[in-house]
Amino acid sequence: MRTVLWRASLASALVCGIGLLPWLSRTDPALTVLRARAQDRDPDPAVLAAIRDQLGLDAGPLTLLGRWLGGLPRGDAGRSWISGAEAGPVVAQALGASLLLMAVALLVAACTAAAVCARTLYRGGRTRPGGTGSAMLATLPEFLTASVLATVVGVQLGWLPALGWYGPRYTVLPALALGVPAGAVLGRLLDDQLPGAFAEPWARAAAARGLPRARIARQAVRRCLPGLLPNTALFVVGMTGGAVAVEQLYDIPGLGRTTLQAALAQDLPVLQAGTLALLLLAALATGAARLAVRLLTGPALRDGALPAPPRLTPAVRRTPPLLLGGALLAVLAAGLPRDPLALTTTARLRPPSWEHPFGTDALGRDLLARVAHGALDTLLLALAISAGTLLAGLLLGLLPRLSGPLADTVNAVPPVLAALLVTAVTGGGPATPALAVAAVAWAPLATHTSALLRQERAALHLTATRALGAGRWYLLRHELLPAVVPSVTRHALLRLPGTALALAALGFLGLGAQPPSPEWGRLLAENQPYAERAPWAVLAPAAVLAVLGALAVTSAGALRRHRAQPAPAARESTA
Repeated sequence: MRTVLWRASLASALVCGIGLLPWLSRTDPALTVLRARAQDRDPDPAVLAAIRDQLGLDAGPLTLLGRWLGGLPRGDAGRSWISGAEAGPVVAQALGASLLLMAVALLVAACTAAAVCARTLYRGGRTRPGGTGSAMLATLPEFLTASVLATVVGVQLGWLPALGWYGPRYTVLPALALGVPAGAVLGRLLDDQLPGAFAEPWARAAAARGLPRARIARQAVRRCLPGLLPNTALFVVGMTGGAVAVEQLYDIPGLGRTTLQAALAQDLPVLQAGTLALLLLAALATGAARLAVRLLTGPALRDGALPAPPRLTPAVRRTPPLLLGGALLAVLAAGLPRDPLALTTTARLRPPSWEHPFGTDALGRDLLARVAHGALDTLLLALAISAGTLLAGLLLGLLPRLSGPLADTVNAVPPVLAALLVTAVTGGGPATPALAVAAVAWAPLATHTSALLRQERAALHLTATRALGAGRWYLLRHELLPAVVPSVTRHALLRLPGTALALAALGFLGLGAQPPSPEWGRLLAENQPYAERAPWAVLAPAAVLAVLGALAVTSAGALRRHRAQPAPAARESTA
């Protein structure tokens, strides 16, 4: 009951904060609504007064919020301030499109995750840490992938529709753009746990008895799923409300696009109804994930009878991180001495050459210089955000009753809407994208920490150590944290490119860095219209971003630590 009340309080605070958005940002909602209805109409006082009277703005924000909340028990979510249509049916229709897209994207993500883990499953967990290919898949920018698929597969080859939303065939390309990066992340998280599952006594005994490898592999996946399902629930909500850029590119009337348009126009009834729908979806997804975890673990989780993964000594390949790090440093060393703002109008969209190794953009600026200078801002900011969110995720993950509902609520807020809320509170500025990304990036890490801790607390050796008189702080320092911190740290490194991508996505949508900044999101947004004519203009920043992702994941393999064995007395007691 306390968890339900805490979740309801967080949802109410978020919805109420959105209802106060125009007044928090100190803007005139009547003027914003007028511009959304007719951009070319002069905002004379009589017109603005008529809009205020029509919408009841003079009653004040609290009265408007109370009216909207009072209509919810009757199924009335108000009417759109822009179109006049009922907000409920508008949001329901958009949610239906997003759920269909999310279902297909989850299927793509499952296939991608299976491909990422295929080698480990085939070899029975006896594999060396790598993941360069999966890291590059995880760092594919959704908006860039969507644009390339639409241009190549949809327009040039004509295999699938590249625009619109008129049937199942229209879901394929946007689902690929959403599902492949998500599947790569989930696959890496699963692949990180599989060697430990294959090394457990039950798996060794099954192999010794000659059971088929496929059957053992299925049980190993089942053993690892309880630690993965909570993050999968977060991906479900993220694919539904966070697919703004993909829905914009493919002209999909989904919930993310509808919410973005309502936020920009300050159409509060539609915005509040869309946010409430995302919060309800987050609660349902989290409840389904918890039920699935209980079904998979059975009474072992409750009785503290889960086997603990034994110590692992995987070989660490140091060559790929060194090569990738050297490539990234070479780009920085070659590009930083160049001027990223120098214009040469006679050298527009030049292909790569000795003079311009990455080519030039539409204004004749050297892309190598812009990529290198943009890397300083993007990488340093992404590193700072990742370090902060790792610490926050670990600390909040230790308090699952507090962080669970909070993570679900935060995850239901698309980064674009978070950026708008941060702008309303702080007044905007260059720090707005960083604050918006940091406000939501800790949630997957806290969820992962809580899921691993839940399983670790139910391990046999921990039950025995507790029975021998070990205190709470001893268990935390010597058993729980050493078992959880390495996996969560690798997860944070895996999400480092995703943090850079989130910053880039805000820049792509015009909410991040502004021209002439060479930030990577701006580079992708500025050069995307020329992707067909000058593909190097978008491939250069995308390739460097892929190198960053591969570097982060391959470096994470070095963080694999020997798992501390239980104390001798604890092992004897367990036996």
